Amino acid sequence: MDNNAAAIKALELYKINAKLCDPHPSKKGTSSAYLENNSKGAHNNSCTDRKMNKKEVQGPRDDFKDVTYLTEEKVYEILELCREKEDFSPLIRVIGRVFSSAEALVQSFRKAKQHTKEELKSLQGKDEDKDEDEKEKAACSAAAMEEDSEASSSRIGDSNSQGDNNLQKLGPDEVSVDIEAIRRVYNRLLSNEKIETAFLNALVYLSPNVECDLTYHNVYSRDPNYLNLFIIVMENGNLHSPEYLEMALPLFCKAMSKLPLAAQAKLVRLWSKYSADQIRRMMETFQQLITYKVISNEFNSRNLVNDDDAIVAASKCLKMVYYANVVGGEVDTDHNEEEDEEPIPESSELTLQELLGEERRNKKGPRVDPLETELGVKTIDCRKPLIPFEEFINEPLNDVLEMDKDYTFFKVETENKFSFMTCPFILNAVTKNLGLYYDNRIRMYSERRITVLYSLVQGQQLNPYLRLKVRRDHIIDDALVRLEMIAMENPADLKKQLYVEFEGEQGVDEGGVSKEFFQLVVEEIFNPDIGMFTYDESTKLFWFNPSSFETEGQFTLIGIVLGLAIYNNCILDVHFPMVVYRKLMGKKGTFRDLADSHPEFVSLYADYILNKSVEKQFKAFRRGFHMVTNESPLKYLFRPEEIELLICGSRNLDFQALEETTEYDGGYTRDSLIIREFWEIVHSFTDEQKRLFLQFTTGTDRAPVGGLGKLKMIIAKNGPDTERLPTSHTCFNVLLLPEYSSKEKLKERLLKAITYAKGFGML
Repeated sequence: MDNNAAAIKALELYKINAKLCDPHPSKKGTSSAYLENNSKGAHNNSCTDRKMNKKEVQGPRDDFKDVTYLTEEKVYEILELCREKEDFSPLIRVIGRVFSSAEALVQSFRKAKQHTKEELKSLQGKDEDKDEDEKEKAACSAAAMEEDSEASSSRIGDSNSQGDNNLQKLGPDEVSVDIEAIRRVYNRLLSNEKIETAFLNALVYLSPNVECDLTYHNVYSRDPNYLNLFIIVMENGNLHSPEYLEMALPLFCKAMSKLPLAAQAKLVRLWSKYSADQIRRMMETFQQLITYKVISNEFNSRNLVNDDDAIVAASKCLKMVYYANVVGGEVDTDHNEEEDEEPIPESSELTLQELLGEERRNKKGPRVDPLETELGVKTIDCRKPLIPFEEFINEPLNDVLEMDKDYTFFKVETENKFSFMTCPFILNAVTKNLGLYYDNRIRMYSERRITVLYSLVQGQQLNPYLRLKVRRDHIIDDALVRLEMIAMENPADLKKQLYVEFEGEQGVDEGGVSKEFFQLVVEEIFNPDIGMFTYDESTKLFWFNPSSFETEGQFTLIGIVLGLAIYNNCILDVHFPMVVYRKLMGKKGTFRDLADSHPEFVSLYADYILNKSVEKQFKAFRRGFHMVTNESPLKYLFRPEEIELLICGSRNLDFQALEETTEYDGGYTRDSLIIREFWEIVHSFTDEQKRLFLQFTTGTDRAPVGGLGKLKMIIAKNGPDTERLPTSHTCFNVLLLPEYSSKEKLKERLLKAITYAKGFGML
C-alpha cells in the first residue's frame, strides 16, 4: 500500500476497534502512543470511540515511555499506579527523563487555554461542505482540546506547533507555566527520598545543556516559554539542601546567569508578585551556595573569590531575587529631584586630559545597573522592600573579598573578570566604603597627575592639592570665599586631596588638621544663632531654615563640606532626618517622610515643607555636594541610610570593640591598674555618658563606618596624680589621662571633663 491507502485502512481498523497485533521483532520497543498520536493526527471519528480506544491502546503499562512532558494530572496518575504496586521506579524514570530535558520541561505544567463557545462553534462548523464524517471529526477534535487541556509536545522554537496553539495568548509579563500546580506537585513528591534524588540527578544533567542553549543558540528569543524551566526548577523547596550545593545548584546557577536581560527582567517581575517568605527562600538558596563555597575554599590575593564560577553565578542569580524584592516592595518611581537638576559646569581641564589620553571617566555620572534600566525601577525608589535589604549581605564573602582587586575589575569592566561592586547589595557598608576610598584616592592621584602635566605644558606652578588656608575666627567666611572661587573657576580641584592650614599655626595636615577644620565648620554652621538651620529638641535633628537670610553660596559650602568629608574619609557631627539623604540621592520628600495620617493634607504640606519652601537652599546644598561626588560610584553603591553612615558614622556604640583596639602611650599599657579601672568605669556609663565621652575624645558622638573597633583611640599618660581634668586631642583620637590615685577620683574627674567640656573639648 502507498501511504494514503495505509492511512485509510488504519482509520477503518481503528473505527471498528480492531485488535492490535504484536509489533514486528524489528520494531520492539515502539511505543503504543506512536499509533495513538498518529491516529489522532489523522482525525478520530467519534468522541466516544476516542475515549474508549485511548484506554485500550495504552493498556495497562508501567514504563510510560510515551510521556514526553508532564502535567499535574499525569504525575498523580503515575504516582497512584506506583503506590498500588509499591514500586516508584516508573515515576522516578519519568521525572528523570522529563526534568533532564529542557525541551520536555519547557512543555510541562502548562496553563491550558479555555476555549469560548464561539471558538468551539467555529471549530465544529468551519466547513459546511464537508461530509458528515468530516464534521464529526472536527467536532471531536475541538472537544478533545477542551477535555485534555494540555498540548502535545512540541519542538522548542516552533511557534506553529500544536502545543503552542493550545496555549493562551500571553501578555509581555505573563508566563505559560502553572506555578500553583508545580508547587502542589513538589509538595507531593519531595517527601520521597528516591524521587528527590531523581530531581537532583536530572538537574545535574539538564543545566550544562541549558547553559549551552542560552550561550550559543539564542534560544530564549526564539521561544520565551524557555523561561518556564527556570520557574519550575526554582520552585523546588529543597534546592538549598546540602545534596544540591556540591554540583547541581552551581551548574544551574551558571545556566541561569546566562539568561538575557529581557528574560531576567521578566523573571524579576514574576517573582516580585511572590510573598516575602518565597522571596526569602530563594534568597537563602543562593546565599547558602555562596557561603558554602566561600568557607570550602581558601581565598586570598592569589586565589581570588572573583574567579570562583559558582560564587559569581550565584551572585548574579541573587541579583534577580534582590530586584524582585525591590519591585515587590513599596515603590515610588515619582518625586525625583533630578527632573530639575542644574548641570554642573565641566572642568576646563577636559581638553588637556583628552590630549593626554586622560579622558575623564564616567563623564555622564556613575554607572547604572542594566537590570535597573530594563525594569525602570531603582533601589532608591523602594520605600520598603519585601524583606530587609540587610538580609542580602553575605558577611563571609565580605571577609574574603580583596577589595583593591575587585575595584580594579569594576573600573576596567572586562568580560573576563567579575566585580562584586556590580552587586552592591551583597556588600556591607565597610566593604563598599573601602571601594569608595580606592575610587577617591585614585581620583585624587589622577588630579595630581593632571596638575603636574599642566605645569609642564603651561610652564606654571599649580597646586596638586585642594589647599585651604583659613583663620580660626573667620573659618566660615574664609572657607566660603576659597571654595566659591574653586567651584566657579575649576570644580575639578574639589577632587584633589584636601590640605588645610590654619593661619598663624604651624602643622602639617596629615588628616588631623582637616578633621579639626570639619569639626569647627560644622559647629559654626549648625549653631542655631546663625539661623541657617532649625533645631528640633524632641528629635535632636536639624532642618533647613526656609526663612534663612544666608546666601545660597553658604548652603553650597555646606554641601561641598559634606562631599569633601566623604571624599576625604572624615565623619561629621551632623544630625539630619533621613529625608535629607534620600533627597541627596535624587528622591523628593513626600508625606511618608512626615506622617501617615491626613494624606489629603499631608501630601501638600510635606511637599511644601520638604521641597518647595527650601528649594533654593537645598538646590545649592545639593549642587555643592555633587560638585565633589558627581563622578563617584557613590549613588551606585550606597543607599541613603548608608550615605548617612558614611557622613555621620554609626549610632551603634560597641565599647567592647573600642577597648580591644585602643592603644596606649606614655607609660600606660593594657594591664595598667588605672587602665583596667578606666574601662570598668566607661563600660558602666549610661548611653548618654558614652556619647559624651566619644564627643569629648573624638569630636563626634558616633562610631565610624565599621563600628568603634575602627576608631583606633589612644590613651596616653599625662603625668602623676593631679587635680587637673583629663584632656583630649580630638584630631587624633588621643585621650590624655593623668594617673589618678583612686578609681573614685578617676570617675569623678572623667565625668566632669566630658560633661562640662566646652565645644569639642579640644586643646
